[in-house]
Amino acid sequence: MQDSPLIVHSPRFSPIWLLYNTLFPLVFACLMPKFLLRMRKRGGYAADFAQRFGRYRPEVAALLDAPGRPVWIQAVSVGELAVALTYMDAARRRHPDLRFVLTTNTSTAHAIAIQKVRPPDVVLYFPVDLPFVIRRVLSRLRPAALVLVENEMWPNLIRYAAASGVPVHMINGRISRHSYAGYRKLRFVTRRLLPLMSSFSMQSTGDAERLADLGAPPDRLRVTGSAKYDLPPTPPEAAAAARAYLDWLHPARRTVVVGGSTWPGEEDILLDWLVRALPQHPDTLLVLVPRHAERRAEVLASIQARGLPYVQKSVAPLPPPDQPGPPPVARPAVLLADTTGELRGFYAAADIVFVGKSISENGGQNPIEPAVDARPILVGPHMENFPAISEDFQTARAWCQVPDADALGTALTHWLEHPGDARETGRRAAALVASHAGATDLMVTHSLP
Repeated sequence: MQDSPLIVHSPRFSPIWLLYNTLFPLVFACLMPKFLLRMRKRGGYAADFAQRFGRYRPEVAALLDAPGRPVWIQAVSVGELAVALTYMDAARRRHPDLRFVLTTNTSTAHAIAIQKVRPPDVVLYFPVDLPFVIRRVLSRLRPAALVLVENEMWPNLIRYAAASGVPVHMINGRISRHSYAGYRKLRFVTRRLLPLMSSFSMQSTGDAERLADLGAPPDRLRVTGSAKYDLPPTPPEAAAAARAYLDWLHPARRTVVVGGSTWPGEEDILLDWLVRALPQHPDTLLVLVPRHAERRAEVLASIQARGLPYVQKSVAPLPPPDQPGPPPVARPAVLLADTTGELRGFYAAADIVFVGKSISENGGQNPIEPAVDARPILVGPHMENFPAISEDFQTARAWCQVPDADALGTALTHWLEHPGDARETGRRAAALVASHAGATDLMVTHSLP
């Protein structure tokens, strides 16, 4: 990929895009108060906010000036980020000289990406999809290719990139049945936008068929499977750190139940179950890892309201080996893991895992993260974000999917009392992940041959 300037061309005029570029700023302005409130609440959004308008600090600009045109990868949030990082590793094995610009939308994904990505690669916030911003960013980044993870269809980004000769690829593409119904109403937009893209690597045949109906050229579609199955094993140091922390809380063996990426309401469900379970299973430790750590005060209030002994990880770090000390609470029943980037370590140390955003919210979180470490997994009925993967897990009996909070409690108690059943489910989960590996290499072949 040669080191040459990128001349950003304006795409062809169309009344549809004029309408989009008239309405989008109005919608963005209306959403700005909510966005500013989120920035204040979560904290991380305020940092580097100018990047969303294509303005970069000198030290970031210096990284962007490195030789060679990079591959720009856009990953909205944490789930897409995992796919992007796996794709980057696979692409670099084939093309060792590649460098990447990785953009994210959320502060959580951005913080994790900063921890994992090193120069010459660069992590930025995704720019606002306005013509003058996109022109500035494309001119500044000079991408050799643009890779969009899963279901990213930003009209101005795609149109200006394609008009400027930058190939645009979708990887790990998915269009759920629910999303498809909405996109069908916008087919007058998608049938003009999708033909501008160079390739589509889709998770399933159904995803490919739905995208083709929305206007993607069939000869550019490939069914590659889900890149989420190519998730690398949990780093040994992450698993060791989680186990060391749990051993510090209670040196004796305990049954560890992890509620991962939980959303409002799900912590209450798990805490209510724990209150009922503790008299018969006093050695149970519930580890709550909220999807958004800034909800710590809300989750703490729920724990305290039930009178459960707890430890909050952000205020009780593990003492260094040369300065040992006891935990702040002897034999806690709950650990609130309100830190960022440690979920997979706690998954690896768990005996049972509940994957959140699946009971009180729609969508679900990634079940492959605990599955890769052979953890027995429980999920609620709402796994709409993972339709193909959910079907795989259900067919392989690689998890236990429950319809409601009462059934979740029953299943948790059953696995406490029958740990062999739990371990067998975990073994099936790990075997399923291993059998579906390899999609990322196919995506690299289809997008960056």
